[in-house]
Amino acid sequence: MRLTRAGEYGIRCVLYLARHGKGTLVSRKEIAVRTDVPPHFLAKIAQQLARAGIIEILQGANGGYRLLTDPERITMLEVIEAIIGEISLNDCVSRPESCRISARCTVHRVWNKANQQLRATLEETNFATLASEDACCLTPFPLAGDHDPSMGKK
Repeated sequence: MRLTRAGEYGIRCVLYLARHGKGTLVSRKEIAVRTDVPPHFLAKIAQQLARAGIIEILQGANGGYRLLTDPERITMLEVIEAIIGEISLNDCVSRPESCRISARCTVHRVWNKANQQLRATLEETNFATLASEDACCLTPFPLAGDHDPSMGKK
């Protein structure tokens, strides 16, 4: 399993919003510029995050995106699966019926355990922790107080 670019961008978007807190409206342009996500791709990802109930999209001149939930209640697993679907290391784990020997296969048990550990790690990692630790290595984010007035425009 490899995290897709869309999944990475979804994490960037939610992390940036988490740094602003629940309910704070942030323009799409600001998020795109500050997270280095192409605006057209951000719009598509935002739709998926909104369908999952993670963010709200407000249209119009003063529109943008905002978190619907406190960042400590949003997990990396939730965001990734909102974008790319259920995480699974391989078909053997996600669809054991696809392999006739999965019930007795020692390799299947290893894949299953690794998959469970991956999901558990992503499930226990929330965006409040990530935002407070500034733990994202994808792109350096400015602090919420480090605001460029030109970013408020769409």
